[in-house]
Order: sequence, then C-alpha cells, then structure tokens
Amino acid sequence: MTKIYQVDAFTDKPFTGNPAGVCILDKPADKNWMQNVAKEMAISETAFLYPEDSGYNLRWFTPNAEVDLCGHATLASAHLLWEKCYADKEDILEFHTKSGTLTATLKEGWIGLDFPVLDEEETEVPEGLVEALGIKPVYVGRNIFDYIVEVSSEEELSKINPDFTKLANINARGFSVTAISKSDEYDFVSRFFAPSVGVPEDPVTGSAHCCLGPYWMKKLNKSNLTAYQASARGGFLKINVMGNRMLISGKSVTAIEGMLLDS
Repeated sequence: MTKIYQVDAFTDKPFTGNPAGVCILDKPADKNWMQNVAKEMAISETAFLYPEDSGYNLRWFTPNAEVDLCGHATLASAHLLWEKCYADKEDILEFHTKSGTLTATLKEGWIGLDFPVLDEEETEVPEGLVEALGIKPVYVGRNIFDYIVEVSSEEELSKINPDFTKLANINARGFSVTAISKSDEYDFVSRFFAPSVGVPEDPVTGSAHCCLGPYWMKKLNKSNLTAYQASARGGFLKINVMGNRMLISGKSVTAIEGMLLDS
C-alpha cells in the first residue's frame, strides 16, 4: 500500500489555498497508474516523487493530463518531505522535473521555490477570449504555457464568470487574469483558468506567477512583490524576481493522510 496526502498550499489555514495530492514513492511508477491516481484525487494537481541522485524526481498530473510545471504541488511536496522527516529542515531540496532542477528552502515558516522566469510577449487577442471571459482586456500576452490578461481593476477581475467551453477551445494550457490590488497588503491579484487540462479555475497557481511576477515587476518597478490569487479558496504568495530566476514563497498545511489500497 502507498501513502498519499492532500496538502493545502499557499495558505496557513486548512481548507483554503490550493489542495495538492502528494504521493511519495520508493521508485518510478507507471504513467497510466499516476494518471489514474490523479483522476481519483480529483483536485487540480497530484505530485509523484521518488529519490533520485541527490534529490527527488518529481512529476505532476491534473485529472486529465501530465503538466510540465506546477508550483503549488511542488510547495506541497517540499512541505511534506520536511514535515514527515524525509529531510532535515536545514536541507535544500532538489526536484528533478520536466522543467529542469527546481529547489526548495525553508526559512521562518516560508517555503521558497527557485523557479524559472517565464516572460510573456504581447500578442493579438485570440479569437473567443473576450467572449469567453466577458471582459475588456488592458493587455494580452503569451508565454510558452499560458495567456496573461490584465484587466482594469480588481472589481472587474472578481466579476469574471467564464464560459469554460469557449475558453477550452483556445489553444493554451491556461489563462492568468490579473489586476493591480486595491489593498495595501498585496501588489497585485489574479485568477487562473485552465479548462483544457481539466482545471476550470485553479485556486492558487504557483507556475502562473513565473509570468505574473516579472510582468508586475516591470509595471511597478519593484522586484519583491506580494500577490493574492482571488479564487473562492484564496491564497497568498511572496515573489522575488532575480534575473531569469525567481523565488516564489508560500506556506502549506497538511489536510488529509491516507493509503492507496490498490497500488
């Protein structure tokens, strides 16, 4: 039997933030089995990791597909490795992934993820986007994974009620919709939609901030930023952009611990 956990990431309170499944294995697992486990978990991402070289091999699956980069399930994985004493809290964790080697450090209760910057380039508004989101964009850009869409205010952002069928027909992993924060507590806010990979709205999306962080750094002229993802569950992040890398920091709490009976 294999242990599996559900961790609420980018939050310090249970039942908020973004829930991630985490399965710590002794050796590589069959891809179809991992996909079936992720489908059974029925949350935005489930992480599978096992010891490799000086760190861990790490893969992420939505209920529908494997993805190349995921922030919140990486945060959740690091949290569990320290919480369950697979690693000392002073250790720097290395994750070997499809997006290269990612590292995690723990400092004063915050887990910092060293992730790549994923800059966007301004692009034409794709057909169907305005209708699918029901908004008038201030800016539309695109990186290797997603579209980034700035809207005029946090109020407009909060009112978005997407047509997920139309959104899924646009060729992209997902859509980061963002605005400057009306609160002094955060620099910017966002929401993230990815219906084409089985995630209509993701509660808190670490990988999206690999683009959002550098985007707002240029607009606000500051490299240290605070962010809030304004989903129904909500979650918060700290961001430090450093050239072509960035530190995405958050907190996590373990919500569920269980066993996979057919493993």
